[in-house]
Amino acid sequence: MSAFPKTTHLMARGAAFLGSEHAILCGAMSWVSERNLVAAISNAGGFGVIACGAMTPELLDAEIAGTKALTGKPFGVNLITMHPQLFDLIEVCAKHGVGHVVLAGGIPPKGSVEAIKAFGAKVIVFAPTLALAKKLLRSGGDALVIEGMEAGGHIGPVATSVLAQEFLPALAEEHLVFVAGGIGRGEAIAGYLEMGAAGVQLGTRFACATESIAHPAFKQAFFRANARDAVASVQVDPRLPVIPVRALKNKGTEEFTAKQREVAQLLDDGQVEMGEAQLRIEHYWAGALRRAVIDGDVENGSLMAGQSVGMVSKEEPVADIIAELLAESETALSRR
Repeated sequence: MSAFPKTTHLMARGAAFLGSEHAILCGAMSWVSERNLVAAISNAGGFGVIACGAMTPELLDAEIAGTKALTGKPFGVNLITMHPQLFDLIEVCAKHGVGHVVLAGGIPPKGSVEAIKAFGAKVIVFAPTLALAKKLLRSGGDALVIEGMEAGGHIGPVATSVLAQEFLPALAEEHLVFVAGGIGRGEAIAGYLEMGAAGVQLGTRFACATESIAHPAFKQAFFRANARDAVASVQVDPRLPVIPVRALKNKGTEEFTAKQREVAQLLDDGQVEMGEAQLRIEHYWAGALRRAVIDGDVENGSLMAGQSVGMVSKEEPVADIIAELLAESETALSRR
C-alpha cells in the first residue's frame, strides 16, 4: 500500500503512462539533466529526462548508454525541434529503445512525430495555446506539458495557474496533461492534480540535488537567490523572435542582450538567414549555461532558474526531495 494514497491515486494515469512510481518528471535542463541526475530521479520513483540540447548524435548515444548503466527504470529524452540533426537524434533514441521522447522548443517538424512513434516510443509535446495543444494531440502527441512563465530556461508569456485553468478543463478528461512552471512544493502539486493534471514537471527544485553535477558555485547562487532574482531576458529586436529565457540576473544577462544585437545586425546585413540566426542564439545559451553549470562561472555564465528558486535552500538527495513533495501533497489532499 502506498504511503501517499490520495496523491498516488490522482497520479495513477500519469505514472502508468510514464512507467514510473510517481508522475513527477524532471524538466530537461541542459548540462544539468545528464546521466547522474536523470538516473537518480528515475531510481527514486520519478521520471528523469535527458536534456539533449545542442548535443551531437554521438554525444546523445553515449549519454543514453551512460544513463542505462545507472538505472533500469524508465527515463525519457528531450529533443529540441530546431536541432539541425533532429532526425539523426531520433534514430539514436530508436537504437536504444527509448520509451518516451519529449519534443520541445517549437512545433515538431513534419515526419518527426511519426519517426518517433515508428519505434514504439511515446511522444510528449509542449504547447503555448489550447488550439495548438489540440492540434499536436490530434497529430500524434501522446501527452502534453503546459509550462508557465515562472519556469526556468525558455519560457512563454502566460502564468502556470492561468494555463492550468484554461487547458485542464478542456483536455484532462481525454488526454494526459502534465503541469510545469514555478512548482516548488507539494501543495501546488496537489492543487494541479485535483484540477485534472496527470502529473507535474519540476526543474529548479532538482537542479541543486546532491546527485546533480552542477558546480558548487552554481548551487550556491541558487541557495542565495529569491524569486525576484530569476528574471526573463529582454528581446532586443522584434525581427529576431528569440524565446525569452528566465535566469538569475548577472553579467551574463547583459551579455545576452549584446549577443542579440550582434546577431540582429548579421540578419540585417544579409549575412545569415533567420533559422541560422536563431541557432546562433541557441548555441550562445548552450555555451553560457555550460560556463555556469560545469565551470562555475556564475558571473558570466547563464544561471537558468525558475521563480521557485527561493524554495531551494540546500543540497539534498533526489529521493528526499521527491518524498518531501509527496508528503506535502498528501497532507494538503488530506485536509480537503
